Amino acid sequence: MDALYFILALITGVLAGLAIARVIGISRNAATDQAAEAEAQRIINAANVEVEEIKRAAQVEGKELAFKLKADVEDEIRTRKIDLTKQEETLAGRERDLERKRKDAQRRENELKKREQSISGREKAAESMVRKAETTQDKANARLEEIAGLSQEEARKILEDEIRGEARKAAAQEVQQITETAAEQAAERSKQIVATAIQRYASEFVQERTVSVIPLPSDDMKGRLIGREGRNIRALEAATGIDMIIDDTSEVITISCFNPVRREIARLAISKLVADGRIHPTRIEEVVKKAEKEIDKLCKEAGEQAVFDLGLHRVHPELVLQLGRLKYRSSYAQNLLQHSIEVGFLAGLMAAEVATNIKMARRAGLFHDIGKTIDHEIEGSHASVGAQMCRKYGESPRVCQAINAHHGDPTPVSVLDHIVDAANQLSGARPGARRELLASYVKRLEDMEKICTAFKGVDKAFALQAGREVRVMVHNDKVDDAEALMLSKEIARTLESQASYPGHVRVVVVRETRASDYAR
Repeated sequence: MDALYFILALITGVLAGLAIARVIGISRNAATDQAAEAEAQRIINAANVEVEEIKRAAQVEGKELAFKLKADVEDEIRTRKIDLTKQEETLAGRERDLERKRKDAQRRENELKKREQSISGREKAAESMVRKAETTQDKANARLEEIAGLSQEEARKILEDEIRGEARKAAAQEVQQITETAAEQAAERSKQIVATAIQRYASEFVQERTVSVIPLPSDDMKGRLIGREGRNIRALEAATGIDMIIDDTSEVITISCFNPVRREIARLAISKLVADGRIHPTRIEEVVKKAEKEIDKLCKEAGEQAVFDLGLHRVHPELVLQLGRLKYRSSYAQNLLQHSIEVGFLAGLMAAEVATNIKMARRAGLFHDIGKTIDHEIEGSHASVGAQMCRKYGESPRVCQAINAHHGDPTPVSVLDHIVDAANQLSGARPGARRELLASYVKRLEDMEKICTAFKGVDKAFALQAGREVRVMVHNDKVDDAEALMLSKEIARTLESQASYPGHVRVVVVRETRASDYAR
């Protein structure tokens, strides 16, 4: 405002100077002095009026500028207040966060102190237990050294040598087992051949029987079969080679014999005697001879039918008769004649897959078990006896070699030998072909479980998958992970030496820790 007043005064002075100069100029003119004086007065008045107007305009402009500056200052103050308020809120929030973090840190510090105290207590307890265990171990070691007469180092060395030897032995056995398994596994082509043969052939399931039951019209017939002083029953048993069992069972008798052909002859002869009613030693011999001829005829027909089904020709009649006798024999509930026919078909199918002689493969497969018809008077395995029989009756050397080697002894040397061996195993191993007696099967599983539970630290043992796997449950506080691994190997070696089982048995040692709690 002072600067504005100064500017106005300066302007006023200038105007006054101009007016005075003009007045002076006018005064020089004598004629116009009075007019000049009047003009000067007018100019001064006009200047004063103009100065007043300028002063008022300056005052208005100054007030407007002052109001504008005041408004700007107030806006700036208001903005700064808002910023300060926000900064205060931010600082207050940070203070609250810091306070919360401080409290969390304090709480964690307290928890850590409690844990440190707990851990310290546990460490002390553990150290105490370790000291006790070391003391006990030292006493036990001293006692063992005293008893065994060995120092700790000597005992440790002996134990290490034993464990190292067992580990080497187990490793060698594992390597041997892996090698044998790899050697036994067929190539992809062999798998296709086996799968094709299995898919293209199926057979029925039969049951094994060693006794036959013969119905009687009445219980009076039992006395007639026994005869006076037992002469009839003695004659029957002598002529047929069977054991006759006559008990209190109503209207039936039982005959028992491990030779199924003799048992069938006896069954047929006794049925005819019962139907005829004439029972005495002479009549018994006649009927038994007729029954033998009938059974031979049935065996011959069965053998001829088997040869015809397989499409073979020029087979010796004696081989046909012996082949038919397999109709009355069985192995693990599998009929041997049906098994031989099945092996013949399977061998032919596999021979076709590998492009070898199909007829020769069927021939060897059909006759591979013919040695089982020969009684035990002739020494040798059924494979070697069957090969000798086929060689005697004109079969080719390759067929006889395949029959002799179908169980791997002697070692197969040709493709035909391997085909017959594979077909024989497929026929016997297919589902439903053979069965074990229930009692022996259960006993085998119980023995395996008993062997496993005899080891230290074992809680329970279960035989699974028909004895192909044994699952062993151990106490987790008595057996650690390393000991569990060694335990599985020890159990496997013990099963190999003490148990009897087919194929391989997988030993699985299970060690687990369970934790439980209740939600209330």
